Amino acid sequence: MSLRNIAIIAHVDHGKTTLVDQLFRQSGTFRDNQRVEERAMDSNDLEKERGITILAKPTSVEWEGTRINIVDTPGHADFGGEVERILSMVDGVVLLVDSSEGAMPQTKFVTGKALALGLKPIVVVNKVDRPDERIQEVLDEVFDLFVSLEATDEQLDFPVLYASGRNGYANEDPTLRAGTLKPLFQKIVDHVPAPAVEVDGVPFTFLVTLLDRDNFLGRILTGRVTSGSVKVNQAIHALDMDGTVIETGRASKIMAFHGLDRVPVDEAKAGDIISLAGLSVATVANTICDISVTEPIQAQPIDPPTLSMRFAVNDSPMAGREGTKVTSRMIRDRLAREAESNVAVKVTESADKDSFEVAGRGELQLGVLIETMRREGFELSISRPRVLFGTDEDGNKTEPYETVMIDVDDEFSGTVVEKMNLRKAEMTDMRPSGGGKTRITFSAPSRGLIGYHGEFLSDTRGTGIMNRLFEKYGPHKGTIEGRKNGVLISNGSGEANAYALGPLEERGILMVGVGEALYEGMIIGQNAKPDDLEVNPMKSKALTNFRASGKDDAVRLTPPWKLTLEQAIAYIDDDELVEVTPKTIRLRKRYLDPNERKRMSRSKAA
Repeated sequence: MSLRNIAIIAHVDHGKTTLVDQLFRQSGTFRDNQRVEERAMDSNDLEKERGITILAKPTSVEWEGTRINIVDTPGHADFGGEVERILSMVDGVVLLVDSSEGAMPQTKFVTGKALALGLKPIVVVNKVDRPDERIQEVLDEVFDLFVSLEATDEQLDFPVLYASGRNGYANEDPTLRAGTLKPLFQKIVDHVPAPAVEVDGVPFTFLVTLLDRDNFLGRILTGRVTSGSVKVNQAIHALDMDGTVIETGRASKIMAFHGLDRVPVDEAKAGDIISLAGLSVATVANTICDISVTEPIQAQPIDPPTLSMRFAVNDSPMAGREGTKVTSRMIRDRLAREAESNVAVKVTESADKDSFEVAGRGELQLGVLIETMRREGFELSISRPRVLFGTDEDGNKTEPYETVMIDVDDEFSGTVVEKMNLRKAEMTDMRPSGGGKTRITFSAPSRGLIGYHGEFLSDTRGTGIMNRLFEKYGPHKGTIEGRKNGVLISNGSGEANAYALGPLEERGILMVGVGEALYEGMIIGQNAKPDDLEVNPMKSKALTNFRASGKDDAVRLTPPWKLTLEQAIAYIDDDELVEVTPKTIRLRKRYLDPNERKRMSRSKAA
């Protein structure tokens, strides 16, 4: 059976996973009466809830005697580490672009990586049935993008299909609105080369690109067999990047991908994408090979992390009430496992051993990690994100910049430009994008964008779309104004009282409701003024024998402003923390005692 290995790449929400669903159905992977969830490849809980792909996952379909291994990739730049690794497993890419939105920043990021590896793309203009489609303009944008990424003449001569992944058709004629995905299958078979590998007479080599765990099989290593073949129980060893032998063992289980399932096989040959069990130490970027091999396969370099947060034990007065994993040792072990399987995450332990600096690609990536940990029963305190600075050749301080592409209604464009200027962003492009909308592109320091997304949605009445992508390390931009408002801080412990909260609503926006448990130093709301204000949200009405002539008015409170995890992380200031438990997200001051807070602020000022 002939073999093709491809990756499907696109910007977030352009329809990759939905298209893979239809490829499954039309290749006969599912029975006609089989009940399958929508977006079957988005398998973990967070992917289903958010409607985004977080982890790169291989799958496989068979079409007219050809096995096609497909890798579904994340669309967010924050999860780019996943994409950079898996591109070494494939021989071609299907680039999906929305017929209205066109080539977006993430499209540029992944396509650049694919073109640099020499992969030949197939361009699929998806969602051609949209009423606001602009197919020809989008194709021109894709061609310009390829030229700017220095594509070869062969790569520029890409085939184009016009598709609707949701409705299950693809055609070479942009005017057709019916059919099947047969043209796409045919293009993959005709245009993507078979793996150029050696099978006979060469030893087995295999580069690990994904790491998984199984309760029964232990560590599962996924990647593409680069040369030779491997059989069950064959002796193998793992080499690190400099050729040192990490461990020796046997291939206890070999699994190939069939649809959504991993299926055990007796043997795998060069070109196959497989999962392999039997080793307990080997990890991502290691070479698994026959014991006669001493030279490792060179792994693709990964872009460095740009943002870090401090993860520490939850030491608030309410610590240990909801979580089952509350010690620094448990947090250390969990973060070590994450750094091992996710090459875009770096973990550093602090000198006092009670906190950990976790560096990643962006707020979303680290937010997903925190959300995953809280669902596993961890309690944590999280600091404000900070960017990782660098130095240039002359010793000057540098910081990460991002390309920010914003689609916004014309009436809000002035507000967005003004707010981005305050964050030291430089506008590089501004053009109408049709339908009363404007597309504005900025080059902005990452530091200035922390916490801006919520304000951006408020400024644009929820209609704006912001896409960000790491651009470069550039000159340090100096001081950037942070949060303008102070916070309301509880001055004691107890339950929030309606009688006390009523007057506090005049001071700002409350984040807690009646009956919530509070403690000293906990943030209960946003102050209307720039300074922090300590208040008593537990004060109750004094009971006396005297009564007013009229009955007391019932206190009517506005529903509290409940921050999501990402909003809370972006909202806090440098002297504040987010307390994360399996059931609750609270904001607090780093130092709960007011005297200690004053002492620390005086020492910083000095």
